[in-house]
Amino acid sequence: MGASWPYPFWIAHRGAGKLAPENTLAAFRLGAQHGYRMFECDAKLSADGVPFLMHDATLIRTTNAAGKLAADASETGGDHAWAELSQLDAGSWHSRAFAGEPLPTLENAARFCRANGYALNIEIKPTPGTERRTGEVVASHALRWWQGTSVLPLLTSFSHDALQGARKTAPGLPRGLLLDTLPDGWLQAALALGCVAVVCNHALWDSALVEIVHAAGLRALSYTVNDEATARRLMELGTDGIITDRVDLFSPA
Repeated sequence: MGASWPYPFWIAHRGAGKLAPENTLAAFRLGAQHGYRMFECDAKLSADGVPFLMHDATLIRTTNAAGKLAADASETGGDHAWAELSQLDAGSWHSRAFAGEPLPTLENAARFCRANGYALNIEIKPTPGTERRTGEVVASHALRWWQGTSVLPLLTSFSHDALQGARKTAPGLPRGLLLDTLPDGWLQAALALGCVAVVCNHALWDSALVEIVHAAGLRALSYTVNDEATARRLMELGTDGIITDRVDLFSPA
């Protein structure tokens, strides 16, 4: 099944799932306190090309942008320069304990993971219309930040264009194709993109699919698994990794 697989089985979704504000260093720290050694995060670009962590295309759900930005300002994160994004509060929406937590750059997350020996799954989450460029920029930065390390970040995306950009820029960084359904040609696409894994909605996996993926030399990962019955089923199927919000429920040891 291809090269050896350097990643832990359990991966903390957006840092610590829902226990802390997603895609912040506070979440990474909390996930680490629960014993997690691999984290998933979402990366997109600021208007001036700085990769930063945020899931949604817009700022409204996970920052205080609504109260901070001018009334006529764009709600899209990628429309703002990093200097402006860095001033936002990405913690208060979650709970008072995290008030004032900033949006991190991808470099912040990289430094945290490298300093502690943690692995990172970077989901390339482009602002619509910037897919290829986001893949290129995220990959070129990741290549630099993880230079000389033994465990490289796993770059994943639903966007073929983003993965294509990542591949062209940093062919040596491992890639995974995210799938919420199984469209015609999904396996050919994953192989054509030079992927090492497919990361599926957990409900898609059955023994036949695991067999197909493993026979193709790829790893089988799942998102987002938050109950024990589902986790047990995926383990029995012989899958290779689980992304979870429930860092408090599943002990990764």
